[in-house]
Amino acid sequence: MINKLKLATFALFVGVTATAQEVEFEQYTLDNGLDVILHQDNSAPVVTTAVMYDVGGKDRINNKTGFAHFFEHLLFEGTENIGQGDWFKMVSSNGGSNNANTSNDRTYYYEIFPSNNLELGLWMESERMLHPVIKQSGVDTQNEVVKEEKRMRYDNAAYGNWINEISSNLFEKHPYKDPNVGYMEDLDAATLEEFKQYFDIYYKPNNATLVVAGDIDIAKTKKMIQDYFGPIPAGEEVTRNFPKEEPITETIEATAYDSNIQIPAIMLGYRTPGMTERDAYVLDMVSSVLSDGKSSRLYKKLVDDQKQALQVAALNIGQKDYGQYVVLALPLGETPLDTLVTEIDEEILKLQTELISQREYEKLQNKFENRFVNSNSSVAGIASSLATYQMLYGNTDLINEEIDIYRSITREEIRDVAKKYLNPNQRVELEYLPKKDSE
Repeated sequence: MINKLKLATFALFVGVTATAQEVEFEQYTLDNGLDVILHQDNSAPVVTTAVMYDVGGKDRINNKTGFAHFFEHLLFEGTENIGQGDWFKMVSSNGGSNNANTSNDRTYYYEIFPSNNLELGLWMESERMLHPVIKQSGVDTQNEVVKEEKRMRYDNAAYGNWINEISSNLFEKHPYKDPNVGYMEDLDAATLEEFKQYFDIYYKPNNATLVVAGDIDIAKTKKMIQDYFGPIPAGEEVTRNFPKEEPITETIEATAYDSNIQIPAIMLGYRTPGMTERDAYVLDMVSSVLSDGKSSRLYKKLVDDQKQALQVAALNIGQKDYGQYVVLALPLGETPLDTLVTEIDEEILKLQTELISQREYEKLQNKFENRFVNSNSSVAGIASSLATYQMLYGNTDLINEEIDIYRSITREEIRDVAKKYLNPNQRVELEYLPKKDSE
């Protein structure tokens, strides 16, 4: 289908006028189930080719963790027609750049090329999907790469494991309880056959979305997509049946230790609805009220006025099945962690019982209007958004229409949603402490 909507022009509350061009795109599906989205922008000779796979950290094989993140690395090893170690050389020698990333819910690969290399980008992604070389030498190489990444980003980084500690306490049954990077013992124990099985299950055209965005000719691009991706056979339909979590009804008190820090932290974690639910959008606004910028409530109170915290943040972490809402603070000086909890709860209680002011509401709307305008400011960003909205939200039109959801959120909803989810008996209270030599 072809989506063509009007030019959106936003008069911002502060008196500045921002204009966001409607993102036009064409969407269709190949016979093998591959979803395709095309966005034409001929303003610069650049094109992004991207494939998002519906597989993430929550997807296991034989109950082993970490496979999706591992494949983020493994699928750069090479293919039947791209030699081992040649992928990045091929991209850079043709004036391009590329990368990949994995979340609990999806894996995303992309290349950015001069537009005269569009065909190369499509061929490379079709090679990744159809002809990857999965052999023991590549698995062994990437196993060491993943272990080193884990050491650098998590084990040896200050506060590196905080989200994993929160998740492991918020979830008892759902695979969100385990780190996206997985447990190294699972990857060490995995067989080559299991890696091949994992690829055969998840890395198929009917479990993927291809986005081509930038300086393209639509008809020629469709022809190339059909040539390179059309012959790839579909896989079996992926079915999931993850266990449901029981509601949290009593405060969960937890402690974690980090040998990389000297300053402790307090973290309050709440299990919230999945990212497609309206309440998840409202929680985005709750986060902004509490900690977005120096004039936000928690920052102004704890950092500026009372000088009890070095830093404070309220984060709404969107995921497909369940969200995670986390408020965290680092104390200043000898401020006790329980004092920070008391002060944070006081501000949350105000949100739960009083409407934010009209001025605060207008400022909030202004921020989200600006975010919307900026989110579609690059072709690469548009490509990522198109894939995300199609795969995780099931509605590609949100690239143009999501701002309408935020616009429609009322002050009353902000109060009611804060009251619904952000209560002490519904949370994890995690003390994240420096690890002493004796511990």
